Amino acid sequence: MARLLIVHHTPSPHCQEMFEAVLAGATDPEIEGVEVVRRAALSVSPAEMLDADGYLLGTPANLGYMSGALKHAFDTCYYPILDSTKGRPYGLFMHGNVGTEGAEKSVHSIAGGLGWVKAAADVVISGKPTKEQLEACWELGATVAAGLME
Repeated sequence: MARLLIVHHTPSPHCQEMFEAVLAGATDPEIEGVEVVRRAALSVSPAEMLDADGYLLGTPANLGYMSGALKHAFDTCYYPILDSTKGRPYGLFMHGNVGTEGAEKSVHSIAGGLGWVKAAADVVISGKPTKEQLEACWELGATVAAGLME
C-alpha cells in the first residue's frame, strides 16, 4: 500500500481549515490503496519521511518565509532522506496575508534539492478561505493521493 505523508504546521484557524480540506481530499473513499499519515511538522521523523511515497506540505507564510516548524522538519530530515526520496511527488498548501512568494520559493527550493516532483498546483490563500479555495485544497489532497494509487 502506498503511503502519503501530510507534514503540516497549522497554528491558525485558517491554516486548520485548509489542512482539514486537504485531508478530506486525500482520504476520499474513491482513492484506494493509499494510507494517509499526518504529522505535525515539529514531530515528523526522517523514518516517516523515508516510509512515505508522496508528501503534502502545509505551512503559513511568516514574514515571507515558510514557518519555522516546517523548516525544522526539513532541517531534521534533509540529509537522512536526501538520496532515498528522489522523484517522489509533493504538493503545497499555504496561508499568508502578504508576501507569500518567498515562502513558496523556499519550500520549492528545498523540495527541489531533495529531487521531489511537484504533483499539483500550489494552493495559496490570503485571509479567510472561501468555499472555492477550500475546494482547491480538497483537490490538492485528492490529486496527490490519487497519483499514488497502484
